[in-house]
Amino acid sequence: MNINIKELPTPCYLVDEKLLIHNLEILKSVQERTGCKIILALKGFSMHSVFPLVGQYLKGIAASSLFEARLGYEQMGKEVHVYEPAYIDEEMDELLGYCDHMVFNSFDQWNKYKDKVKNHSKKIECGIRINPEYSEIETPIYNPCYEYSRLGVTLSNFKLEELEGIDGLHFHTLCEQNSDTLERTIKVVEEKFGETIKKMKWLNLGGGHHITRSDYDIETLVRCIVYLKDKYGVDIYLEPGEAIALNTGFLVSKVLDIVDNGMKIAILDASAACHMPDVLEMPYRPNIVNSGCPNEHPYTYRLGGNTCLAGDIIGDYSFQEPLKPGDKLVFCDMAHYTMVKNNMFNGINLPSIALYNEEEGIRMIRRFGYEDFKNRLS
Repeated sequence: MNINIKELPTPCYLVDEKLLIHNLEILKSVQERTGCKIILALKGFSMHSVFPLVGQYLKGIAASSLFEARLGYEQMGKEVHVYEPAYIDEEMDELLGYCDHMVFNSFDQWNKYKDKVKNHSKKIECGIRINPEYSEIETPIYNPCYEYSRLGVTLSNFKLEELEGIDGLHFHTLCEQNSDTLERTIKVVEEKFGETIKKMKWLNLGGGHHITRSDYDIETLVRCIVYLKDKYGVDIYLEPGEAIALNTGFLVSKVLDIVDNGMKIAILDASAACHMPDVLEMPYRPNIVNSGCPNEHPYTYRLGGNTCLAGDIIGDYSFQEPLKPGDKLVFCDMAHYTMVKNNMFNGINLPSIALYNEEEGIRMIRRFGYEDFKNRLS
Protein backbone atom coordinates (compact mmCIF):
# COMPACT_ATOMS: atom_id res chain seq x y z
CA MET A 1 0.00 0.00 0.00
CA ASN A 2 1.67 3.23 -1.20
CA ILE A 3 -0.98 5.67 0.01
CA ASN A 4 0.15 8.26 2.56
CA ILE A 5 -2.24 7.80 5.49
CA LYS A 6 -0.50 10.07 8.01
CA GLU A 7 -3.16 12.78 7.90
CA LEU A 8 -6.10 10.39 7.57
CA PRO A 9 -8.56 10.51 10.51
CA THR A 10 -9.12 7.19 12.26
CA PRO A 11 -10.93 4.96 12.11
CA CYS A 12 -11.52 5.35 8.38
CA TYR A 13 -12.56 3.16 5.48
CA LEU A 14 -10.41 3.96 2.45
CA VAL A 15 -11.37 2.66 -1.00
CA ASP A 16 -8.80 2.68 -3.80
CA GLU A 17 -10.54 3.65 -7.04
CA LYS A 18 -7.89 1.99 -9.18
CA LEU A 19 -8.46 -1.36 -7.46
CA LEU A 20 -12.22 -0.95 -7.84
CA ILE A 21 -11.84 -0.29 -11.58
CA HIS A 22 -9.65 -3.40 -11.86
CA ASN A 23 -12.52 -5.52 -10.50
CA LEU A 24 -15.07 -3.79 -12.69
CA GLU A 25 -12.99 -4.44 -15.79
CA ILE A 26 -12.96 -8.16 -15.00
CA LEU A 27 -16.73 -8.20 -14.57
CA LYS A 28 -17.20 -6.19 -17.76
CA SER A 29 -15.14 -8.73 -19.69
CA VAL A 30 -17.39 -11.57 -18.48
CA GLN A 31 -20.42 -9.62 -19.71
CA GLU A 32 -18.82 -8.98 -23.07
CA ARG A 33 -17.76 -12.59 -23.56
CA THR A 34 -21.08 -14.15 -22.56
CA GLY A 35 -23.81 -11.57 -23.06
CA CYS A 36 -24.87 -11.95 -19.43
CA LYS A 37 -25.84 -9.03 -17.21
CA ILE A 38 -24.00 -8.46 -13.94
CA ILE A 39 -25.61 -6.28 -11.28
CA LEU A 40 -24.26 -5.07 -7.93
CA ALA A 41 -25.84 -6.62 -4.83
CA LEU A 42 -26.09 -3.69 -2.44
CA LYS A 43 -26.09 -5.96 0.61
CA GLY A 44 -22.37 -6.39 -0.03
CA PHE A 45 -21.34 -2.91 -1.12
CA SER A 46 -23.44 0.26 -0.91
CA MET A 47 -20.85 3.04 -1.20
CA HIS A 48 -23.08 5.15 -3.43
CA SER A 49 -20.46 7.83 -4.06
CA VAL A 50 -18.91 5.35 -6.53
CA PHE A 51 -22.23 4.21 -8.07
CA PRO A 52 -21.72 6.46 -11.13
CA LEU A 53 -18.39 4.68 -11.71
CA VAL A 54 -19.88 1.21 -11.13
CA GLY A 55 -22.73 2.08 -13.49
CA GLN A 56 -20.25 2.58 -16.32
CA TYR A 57 -19.46 -1.14 -16.14
CA LEU A 58 -22.44 -3.01 -14.66
CA LYS A 59 -26.10 -3.14 -15.62
CA GLY A 60 -27.68 -2.10 -12.35
CA ILE A 61 -28.26 -3.19 -8.75
CA ALA A 62 -29.86 -5.99 -6.74
CA ALA A 63 -31.76 -4.85 -3.65
CA SER A 64 -33.10 -6.72 -0.65
CA SER A 65 -35.25 -3.92 0.77
CA LEU A 66 -37.13 -0.76 -0.08
CA PHE A 67 -34.25 1.45 1.02
CA GLU A 68 -31.67 -0.43 -1.06
CA ALA A 69 -33.96 -0.28 -4.09
CA ARG A 70 -34.44 3.46 -3.68
CA LEU A 71 -30.70 4.00 -3.20
CA GLY A 72 -29.85 2.12 -6.39
CA TYR A 73 -32.63 3.82 -8.33
CA GLU A 74 -31.60 7.31 -7.25
CA GLN A 75 -27.82 6.97 -7.20
CA MET A 76 -27.14 4.69 -10.18
CA GLY A 77 -30.27 4.98 -12.30
CA LYS A 78 -29.97 1.66 -14.10
CA GLU A 79 -31.79 -1.67 -13.69
CA VAL A 80 -33.17 -2.32 -10.21
CA HIS A 81 -33.81 -5.92 -9.20
CA VAL A 82 -35.54 -6.67 -5.89
CA TYR A 83 -35.86 -9.83 -3.82
CA GLU A 84 -37.17 -10.04 -0.27
CA PRO A 85 -38.08 -13.15 1.75
CA ALA A 86 -41.47 -11.46 2.23
CA TYR A 87 -42.65 -8.08 1.02
CA ILE A 88 -44.22 -5.51 3.32
CA ASP A 89 -47.69 -4.33 2.30
CA GLU A 90 -47.11 -0.71 3.28
CA GLU A 91 -43.95 -0.51 1.17
CA MET A 92 -45.15 -2.21 -2.00
CA ASP A 93 -46.50 0.81 -3.88
CA GLU A 94 -43.30 2.80 -3.40
CA LEU A 95 -41.11 -0.23 -4.14
CA LEU A 96 -42.83 -0.86 -7.46
CA GLY A 97 -41.90 2.65 -8.53
CA TYR A 98 -38.22 1.81 -8.28
CA CYS A 99 -37.87 -1.76 -9.53
CA ASP A 100 -37.62 -3.43 -12.93
CA HIS A 101 -37.41 -7.05 -11.73
CA MET A 102 -39.21 -8.42 -8.66
CA VAL A 103 -38.45 -11.92 -7.37
CA PHE A 104 -40.83 -13.68 -4.98
CA ASN A 105 -39.82 -16.13 -2.30
CA SER A 106 -43.03 -18.18 -2.41
CA PHE A 107 -46.06 -18.76 -4.57
CA ASP A 108 -48.21 -17.30 -1.81
CA GLN A 109 -46.29 -14.03 -2.08
CA TRP A 110 -46.57 -14.11 -5.87
CA ASN A 111 -50.31 -14.69 -5.76
CA LYS A 112 -50.76 -11.98 -3.17
CA TYR A 113 -49.04 -9.28 -5.21
CA LYS A 114 -49.19 -10.39 -8.85
CA ASP A 115 -52.21 -8.29 -9.79
CA LYS A 116 -50.71 -5.16 -8.25
CA VAL A 117 -47.41 -5.78 -10.03
CA LYS A 118 -48.92 -6.61 -13.41
CA ASN A 119 -51.27 -3.61 -13.28
CA HIS A 120 -48.47 -1.17 -12.50
CA SER A 121 -47.87 1.60 -14.99
CA LYS A 122 -44.46 0.26 -15.98
CA LYS A 123 -43.45 -3.24 -17.04
CA ILE A 124 -41.98 -5.15 -14.10
CA GLU A 125 -40.64 -8.63 -14.82
CA CYS A 126 -41.36 -11.18 -12.11
CA GLY A 127 -39.51 -14.24 -10.92
CA ILE A 128 -39.65 -17.03 -8.35
CA ARG A 129 -36.67 -17.88 -6.18
CA ILE A 130 -35.99 -21.62 -6.19
CA ASN A 131 -34.10 -23.68 -3.62
CA PRO A 132 -32.31 -26.60 -5.30
CA GLU A 133 -31.49 -27.99 -1.83
CA TYR A 134 -27.84 -28.17 -2.82
CA SER A 135 -25.03 -26.03 -1.48
CA GLU A 136 -21.37 -26.43 -0.62
CA ILE A 137 -21.32 -23.67 2.00
CA GLU A 138 -19.96 -25.02 5.28
CA THR A 139 -21.06 -22.18 7.59
CA PRO A 140 -24.82 -22.61 8.25
CA ILE A 141 -25.54 -18.91 8.82
CA TYR A 142 -24.53 -18.22 5.19
CA ASN A 143 -26.09 -21.33 3.64
CA PRO A 144 -29.43 -20.54 1.96
CA CYS A 145 -30.04 -24.25 1.28
CA TYR A 146 -29.54 -25.71 4.74
CA GLU A 147 -32.33 -27.84 6.21
CA TYR A 148 -35.51 -25.87 6.95
CA SER A 149 -34.23 -22.82 5.09
CA ARG A 150 -36.78 -20.05 4.62
CA LEU A 151 -35.21 -18.96 1.31
CA GLY A 152 -36.57 -20.18 -2.00
CA VAL A 153 -39.14 -22.72 -3.21
CA THR A 154 -38.09 -26.36 -3.12
CA LEU A 155 -39.12 -28.79 -5.85
CA SER A 156 -41.74 -30.43 -3.61
CA ASN A 157 -43.40 -27.03 -3.10
CA PHE A 158 -43.04 -25.82 -6.68
CA LYS A 159 -46.40 -25.12 -8.36
CA LEU A 160 -46.21 -25.43 -12.13
CA GLU A 161 -49.88 -24.48 -12.43
CA GLU A 162 -49.21 -21.06 -10.87
CA LEU A 163 -46.38 -19.93 -13.17
CA GLU A 164 -48.49 -17.79 -15.48
CA GLY A 165 -46.97 -14.30 -15.47
CA ILE A 166 -43.59 -15.48 -14.16
CA ASP A 167 -40.70 -14.39 -16.41
CA GLY A 168 -37.72 -15.99 -14.67
CA LEU A 169 -36.21 -18.13 -11.97
CA HIS A 170 -33.64 -17.07 -9.39
CA PHE A 171 -31.34 -19.16 -7.23
CA HIS A 172 -28.62 -18.13 -4.79
CA THR A 173 -26.58 -20.96 -3.31
CA LEU A 174 -22.99 -19.65 -3.24
CA CYS A 175 -20.84 -17.73 -0.76
CA GLU A 176 -17.28 -16.66 -1.66
CA GLN A 177 -16.98 -19.66 -3.99
CA ASN A 178 -15.30 -20.55 -7.25
CA SER A 179 -16.99 -21.46 -10.52
CA ASP A 180 -16.53 -25.21 -10.07
CA THR A 181 -19.16 -25.01 -7.32
CA LEU A 182 -21.48 -23.16 -9.68
CA GLU A 183 -20.97 -25.84 -12.34
CA ARG A 184 -21.96 -28.59 -9.91
CA THR A 185 -24.93 -26.54 -8.67
CA ILE A 186 -26.23 -26.00 -12.19
CA LYS A 187 -26.42 -29.78 -12.70
CA VAL A 188 -28.72 -30.08 -9.68
CA VAL A 189 -30.81 -27.09 -10.76
CA GLU A 190 -31.22 -28.64 -14.22
CA GLU A 191 -32.28 -32.01 -12.82
CA LYS A 192 -34.98 -30.41 -10.69
CA PHE A 193 -36.08 -27.35 -12.65
CA GLY A 194 -34.72 -27.79 -16.19
CA GLU A 195 -38.12 -28.20 -17.83
CA THR A 196 -39.34 -25.02 -16.15
CA ILE A 197 -36.26 -23.04 -17.21
CA LYS A 198 -37.18 -23.78 -20.83
CA LYS A 199 -40.36 -21.74 -20.33
CA MET A 200 -38.56 -18.77 -18.81
CA LYS A 201 -37.21 -15.53 -20.25
CA TRP A 202 -34.31 -15.26 -17.82
CA LEU A 203 -32.37 -17.12 -15.13
CA ASN A 204 -30.65 -15.28 -12.26
CA LEU A 205 -27.67 -17.16 -10.80
CA GLY A 206 -27.63 -15.02 -7.66
CA GLY A 207 -24.49 -13.90 -5.84
CA GLY A 208 -21.54 -15.41 -4.00
CA HIS A 209 -19.45 -15.67 -7.17
CA HIS A 210 -15.88 -14.67 -6.22
CA ILE A 211 -15.17 -13.63 -9.79
CA THR A 212 -12.47 -11.05 -9.03
CA ARG A 213 -10.45 -13.29 -6.71
CA SER A 214 -7.00 -14.04 -8.12
CA ASP A 215 -7.55 -17.81 -8.31
CA TYR A 216 -11.09 -17.65 -9.68
CA ASP A 217 -11.66 -19.82 -12.77
CA ILE A 218 -13.32 -17.36 -15.15
CA GLU A 219 -13.24 -19.81 -18.06
CA THR A 220 -15.53 -22.21 -16.22
CA LEU A 221 -17.91 -19.36 -15.39
CA VAL A 222 -18.00 -18.31 -19.04
CA ARG A 223 -18.63 -21.89 -20.11
CA CYS A 224 -21.51 -22.23 -17.59
CA ILE A 225 -23.20 -19.04 -18.73
CA VAL A 226 -22.88 -19.81 -22.45
CA TYR A 227 -24.15 -23.35 -21.82
CA LEU A 228 -27.28 -22.10 -20.07
CA LYS A 229 -27.96 -19.43 -22.68
CA ASP A 230 -27.55 -21.87 -25.57
CA LYS A 231 -29.51 -24.76 -24.06
CA TYR A 232 -32.45 -22.84 -22.63
CA GLY A 233 -32.53 -19.64 -24.66
CA VAL A 234 -32.62 -17.48 -21.53
CA ASP A 235 -30.91 -14.28 -20.50
CA ILE A 236 -28.51 -14.78 -17.61
CA TYR A 237 -28.10 -12.45 -14.64
CA LEU A 238 -25.50 -12.56 -11.89
CA GLU A 239 -25.69 -10.37 -8.79
CA PRO A 240 -22.39 -10.48 -6.88
CA GLY A 241 -21.75 -7.96 -4.13
CA GLU A 242 -18.40 -8.92 -2.68
CA ALA A 243 -16.75 -9.46 -6.08
CA ILE A 244 -17.19 -5.79 -6.96
CA ALA A 245 -15.34 -4.50 -3.89
CA LEU A 246 -13.07 -7.47 -3.13
CA ASN A 247 -9.59 -6.29 -2.08
CA THR A 248 -10.35 -2.67 -2.98
CA GLY A 249 -10.55 -1.07 0.46
CA PHE A 250 -8.88 -0.73 3.83
CA LEU A 251 -9.78 0.18 7.38
CA VAL A 252 -7.21 2.48 8.93
CA SER A 253 -7.11 2.36 12.72
CA LYS A 254 -5.02 3.87 15.50
CA VAL A 255 -3.55 2.24 18.61
CA LEU A 256 -5.01 3.91 21.72
CA ASP A 257 -3.32 1.97 24.50
CA ILE A 258 -1.26 -1.12 25.28
CA VAL A 259 -2.18 -3.28 28.26
CA ASP A 260 -0.64 -6.49 29.61
CA ASN A 261 -2.72 -9.35 30.98
CA GLY A 262 -0.59 -12.39 30.31
CA MET A 263 0.15 -11.05 26.84
CA LYS A 264 0.41 -7.65 25.24
CA ILE A 265 -3.00 -6.30 24.18
CA ALA A 266 -3.40 -3.30 21.90
CA ILE A 267 -6.66 -1.40 22.19
CA LEU A 268 -7.64 0.27 18.91
CA ASP A 269 -10.15 2.89 17.82
CA ALA A 270 -11.51 0.30 15.37
CA SER A 271 -13.88 -2.31 16.76
CA ALA A 272 -14.65 -5.80 15.51
CA ALA A 273 -18.14 -5.55 17.00
CA CYS A 274 -18.91 -2.14 15.48
CA HIS A 275 -16.77 -1.75 12.38
CA MET A 276 -16.04 -5.25 11.06
CA PRO A 277 -18.76 -7.51 12.52
CA ASP A 278 -18.00 -10.39 10.14
CA VAL A 279 -14.78 -10.89 12.11
CA LEU A 280 -17.00 -12.15 14.93
CA GLU A 281 -19.86 -13.52 12.85
CA MET A 282 -18.07 -15.69 10.28
CA PRO A 283 -15.54 -15.68 12.07
CA TYR A 284 -12.34 -14.71 10.28
CA ARG A 285 -9.03 -12.93 10.87
CA PRO A 286 -8.41 -9.95 8.55
CA ASN A 287 -4.93 -9.27 7.23
CA ILE A 288 -3.01 -6.19 8.40
CA VAL A 289 -0.34 -4.50 6.29
CA ASN A 290 3.19 -5.36 7.54
CA SER A 291 2.00 -7.87 10.13
CA GLY A 292 2.27 -11.62 10.59
CA CYS A 293 0.79 -14.51 12.49
CA PRO A 294 1.45 -14.77 16.24
CA ASN A 295 5.20 -15.13 16.94
CA GLU A 296 6.09 -14.89 13.25
CA HIS A 297 7.66 -11.51 14.01
CA PRO A 298 9.33 -10.50 17.30
CA TYR A 299 6.39 -8.65 18.87
CA THR A 300 3.00 -10.32 19.25
CA TYR A 301 -0.18 -8.53 20.32
CA ARG A 302 -3.84 -9.28 20.71
CA LEU A 303 -5.83 -6.52 19.01
CA GLY A 304 -9.10 -5.43 20.57
CA GLY A 305 -11.72 -2.76 20.03
CA ASN A 306 -12.70 0.11 22.27
CA THR A 307 -16.14 -1.18 23.33
CA CYS A 308 -17.20 -2.79 26.60
CA LEU A 309 -17.91 -6.12 24.87
CA ALA A 310 -15.39 -8.60 26.29
CA GLY A 311 -15.27 -10.47 23.01
CA ASP A 312 -14.51 -7.41 20.89
CA ILE A 313 -11.28 -9.04 19.74
CA ILE A 314 -9.96 -8.79 16.18
CA GLY A 315 -7.20 -11.37 16.56
CA ASP A 316 -3.55 -11.99 17.42
CA TYR A 317 -0.83 -10.47 15.22
CA SER A 318 2.91 -10.01 15.28
CA PHE A 319 5.00 -7.03 14.17
CA GLN A 320 8.65 -6.24 13.45
CA GLU A 321 8.61 -3.33 15.91
CA PRO A 322 6.78 -2.80 19.21
CA LEU A 323 3.40 -1.09 18.91
CA LYS A 324 2.82 2.16 20.75
CA PRO A 325 -0.14 4.52 21.16
CA GLY A 326 -0.60 6.61 18.03
CA ASP A 327 0.59 3.92 15.61
CA LYS A 328 -1.72 3.34 12.65
CA LEU A 329 -2.70 -0.13 11.49
CA VAL A 330 -4.17 -0.82 8.06
CA PHE A 331 -6.67 -3.70 7.79
CA CYS A 332 -7.03 -5.15 4.29
CA ASP A 333 -10.12 -6.03 2.26
CA MET A 334 -12.50 -3.86 4.26
CA ALA A 335 -14.71 -2.36 1.54
CA HIS A 336 -17.39 -5.05 1.29
CA TYR A 337 -19.86 -5.92 4.05
CA THR A 338 -18.06 -3.74 6.61
CA MET A 339 -19.69 -0.44 5.66
CA VAL A 340 -23.12 -2.00 5.20
CA LYS A 341 -23.07 -3.99 8.45
CA ASN A 342 -21.36 -1.59 10.83
CA ASN A 343 -23.15 -0.13 13.83
CA MET A 344 -22.82 2.35 16.69
CA PHE A 345 -23.04 -0.04 19.65
CA ASN A 346 -21.78 1.63 22.82
CA GLY A 347 -22.04 4.99 21.07
CA ILE A 348 -18.82 4.22 19.22
CA ASN A 349 -18.55 6.47 16.16
CA LEU A 350 -18.60 5.05 12.66
CA PRO A 351 -15.41 5.16 10.62
CA SER A 352 -15.08 7.99 8.14
CA ILE A 353 -15.26 7.05 4.45
CA ALA A 354 -12.59 8.16 1.98
CA LEU A 355 -11.77 7.50 -1.67
CA TYR A 356 -8.31 7.50 -3.22
CA ASN A 357 -7.11 7.89 -6.77
CA GLU A 358 -3.72 8.87 -8.14
CA GLU A 359 -4.93 12.15 -9.66
CA GLU A 360 -6.73 13.61 -6.64
CA GLY A 361 -5.11 11.72 -3.79
CA ILE A 362 -7.29 11.05 -0.75
CA ARG A 363 -10.77 12.57 -0.86
CA MET A 364 -12.96 12.51 2.24
CA ILE A 365 -16.48 11.34 1.32
CA ARG A 366 -18.17 11.30 4.71
CA ARG A 367 -17.44 11.86 8.39
CA PHE A 368 -19.87 10.83 11.12
CA GLY A 369 -20.72 12.31 14.49
CA TYR A 370 -23.07 12.51 17.44
CA GLU A 371 -26.12 13.42 15.35
CA ASP A 372 -25.77 10.16 13.40
CA PHE A 373 -25.84 8.25 16.70
CA LYS A 374 -28.68 10.30 18.17
CA ASN A 375 -30.90 10.08 15.08
CA ARG A 376 -30.83 6.26 15.13
CA LEU A 377 -32.45 6.36 18.57
CA SER A 378 -35.52 8.00 20.06
